[in-house]
Formats: sequence, C-alpha cells, structure tokens
Amino acid sequence: MNSEFNDPIVAEIRKEREQHAAQFGFDLGEIFRDIQEQQRASGREFARYPARPAQPTSVLAAGQAHKDS
Repeated sequence: MNSEFNDPIVAEIRKEREQHAAQFGFDLGEIFRDIQEQQRASGREFARYPARPAQPTSVLAAGQAHKDS
C-alpha cells in the first residue's frame, strides 16, 4: 500500500475485509459461500449472467500443433 495515500474509507474497507476473511481462516471457498448466503438472506435480486466459454489466448492454446524445424 502506498503510504503517501492514506484514505480512511479504503483503510476501513480493508480492515473489514481482513476481519471477514479471518473468520473463515482465509479460505476463499468459505468466504465465497458466506457472501452468497448474505446475498440470499438480503432478499435482494442480483443479476446473474451465464458463464462464458474460455477463449484460447495463443495459437498453441487453440490446439494447433507446434512444428519443430
């Protein structure tokens, strides 16, 4: 964190996030489940988007064979 920029709101959010994560032993799966449960319990409606298929990032990832010369 840049010590020259000390935003109290950002510091508060980071503190809360750290405390929340500590409750679950910093286990991302448990943190995610808790957030989902909080969303369900809120009664609010959240947007859901269908998963997009992964796109290859290179020619080799696209399944084309590399030819050695």
